[in-house]
Amino acid sequence: MERSRSGTATDKEGAMKYQFFTIPVYMPDTAQHELNAFCAGHRVAAVEKQFVADGDRSFWAICVSYLEKDDTQALPRKSKPDYREILNEKDFAVFVKLRTLRKNFSDKEGIPAYALFTNEQLAAMVRERITTSAGLGTIEGVGKTRVDKYGKEFLAILQNEFHDNMSNEQVDGNHETDRD
Repeated sequence: MERSRSGTATDKEGAMKYQFFTIPVYMPDTAQHELNAFCAGHRVAAVEKQFVADGDRSFWAICVSYLEKDDTQALPRKSKPDYREILNEKDFAVFVKLRTLRKNFSDKEGIPAYALFTNEQLAAMVRERITTSAGLGTIEGVGKTRVDKYGKEFLAILQNEFHDNMSNEQVDGNHETDRD
């Protein structure tokens, strides 16, 4: 039985290649090893599988869509923003404190950090000088449940860091009122 075949097709992104495998139901070890070795050596884009029932000759038919590992132009990659460059030094320090708090919650609850707040949401908290629960709720993707569950701790950092700015604005406002 032929274990694999390969083919190439061109799509909008570049040259997408295909490798076909058959993995027999009985004694699959050799074919499985070949498939695993192939996948380890290529940038796998997708895997499609279909079970073919044929008694003792039943097998899995597998199509692996892939790109060569050095074909970096074919798949677009989202570049992650560097918040050290986007935020000023003071704001970046606040951002780091928020990330640390998020990591502590993440570790404690056993969930991915981005499930609490994404980096973009943390940066928005800093850029927009959020200091209230209502303010947290205005950030895209942040709902009432997260505000209720995590808001108090995140707001404590934000209020502490931005307290000087809030106090100065209040003082300035009071001085202007006193002059009127």
